Amino acid sequence: MRLGRPGEETLPRGSFKALAVTVLLSALMFQLLRIVGLRAFSMASETYTSGTHSAAFVTCPNDTVAKELARGIVQRKLAACVNVVPAVTSIYEWQGQIEEDSEVLLMIKTRSSKVAALAEFVRSNHPYEVAEVISLPIDQGNPPYLKWIGDIVPEQ
Repeated sequence: MRLGRPGEETLPRGSFKALAVTVLLSALMFQLLRIVGLRAFSMASETYTSGTHSAAFVTCPNDTVAKELARGIVQRKLAACVNVVPAVTSIYEWQGQIEEDSEVLLMIKTRSSKVAALAEFVRSNHPYEVAEVISLPIDQGNPPYLKWIGDIVPEQ
């Protein structure tokens, strides 16, 4: 059975609901795909050269030393951000003995070109005879975050 006036083209019963659902789903999918596409374009349009930035790690004997070093590092623009991670346990060999200490870890995000200056600052201000300063190049990451690091930390 068809709805409508005699002689008019009409949709079969139930087709209107199906058409309405299809139109609604199409509109929702369009919005979702638009948002995803804009986000992907934004991320793709920001280029990053692998290794431009580094994550450096420094262990400290306590929270006070860790926070003092972290503040000094950020104030001197040697890094954009330093995370202070409490209560790590370090097991290592020192002077022929196996040692176990509770330490605080600094996770430092900086430009790779600043790692040498960062290491020098840590060596000059750290209480350990041999301070740990190691770094790894950042291969990939969130482009806006990596851009932020570059904006905060000037090049050499």
